[in-house]
Amino acid sequence: MKIPEILIVETVHQPGSLARVLQVIADAGLVIEHLQALKREQGRTLWEITLEMDESTDRSLYAKIDALPTARFVGKSDRVFNRHRGGKIRMSSALPISSNDVLRDIYTPGVARVCLAIRDEPARALDYTSLSHTVAIITNGTAILGLGDIGPLAGLPVMEGKAALFASLVGINGIPILIEEKEPARVVDIVMSIEKSFGAIQLEDFAAPACFTIENELRARLRKPVLHDDQHGTAVVTLAALHNATRRVGRQLEDSVIGQIGLGAAGLGIVRLLRAHGTGRILGADRSAAALDRLAAHGGERATLERIMAECDIVIATTGVRGLIRPELVRRGQVILALSNPDPEIEPIVALERGAAFAADGKGINNVLGFPGLFKGALEARAPAFTDRMLMAAAHRIAELAPEDSLVPDALDLAVHASVGEAVREAALA
Repeated sequence: MKIPEILIVETVHQPGSLARVLQVIADAGLVIEHLQALKREQGRTLWEITLEMDESTDRSLYAKIDALPTARFVGKSDRVFNRHRGGKIRMSSALPISSNDVLRDIYTPGVARVCLAIRDEPARALDYTSLSHTVAIITNGTAILGLGDIGPLAGLPVMEGKAALFASLVGINGIPILIEEKEPARVVDIVMSIEKSFGAIQLEDFAAPACFTIENELRARLRKPVLHDDQHGTAVVTLAALHNATRRVGRQLEDSVIGQIGLGAAGLGIVRLLRAHGTGRILGADRSAAALDRLAAHGGERATLERIMAECDIVIATTGVRGLIRPELVRRGQVILALSNPDPEIEPIVALERGAAFAADGKGINNVLGFPGLFKGALEARAPAFTDRMLMAAAHRIAELAPEDSLVPDALDLAVHASVGEAVREAALA
């Protein structure tokens, strides 16, 4: 698995010194993700070089850099850890507590009036508490990123990241909730015991097949939005990307033969939404017989990876298996979305070299474009549940906002998230 590693290298400030360092990195077969000059003084420049390295990478490149006559390997940066130190989120007051009058109004004795009003009319909690903009981000840690079942505590940095994105992109409070439980019925009972604290529930990084049972049961028992983001957030952004990819190659999405490799949470979520959208044939491949049964229940056809690559106009992969799609299997004109993070099933540049019309990975086609606006719109509409109409409205709006040279828009564009939220709100109210 590729994980960013950040090298600190000092070079003499003269022509070719940095180029020699970069050549050592290139000779090691590594790609530079980011390069930044940190400071320059007394004829020397300190560089921060971000690489994606896995366990098999030959770390002797550090010594090779250090052996250059115009460079020195200083060490590795803790930038990633520094940005996590102390956590990425905090709770703060929504109004200044600047006088005793304010204190008495928001706490005792004034707060008693609001408590009694909500007791008599529970719906008023949406007006007079933070429920209308607070989401529980719940995980049991069984499917964290591409890392697998590493437990809920190790997944907390991901949940905090989601919360930070909620806050910065759409102004929603995201509260991480860690559950030390894997049995679906008990997970549902735990969530039901705390759900009144939240206006909506985001299920995050629950492994298949338990995730399907947990989400379905919660949706049946709750009158508030519940969304398993790995399924539906991924599906929304995938549908948006496919709208643009097919339009640009002169093909109709509804008439295309689609192949889905990997039928876990994300894969089956994509199949389900594409079928709801009205697409035609969908072929699916997975090692699990139960996953293939779920595919068939959604109207998909069982297939192998090789058959999908041979027959399908569009190929989507969500397996978590790096390099699964061999370059020689790519057919000219195919659209290929290899969405596993951090390592795709085939690198987009390789797929394009083999003749793919469009190719992208999970770094670009990422559910961060979907979940903030989905929850913002659902909460503003006070929707009792997410519907396919709401999911497809989000996908269509994301597709519309993409620039001509991209399949999807910039994930950090606040206007995009506001617009997606508005589309979801309108769909919910309709």
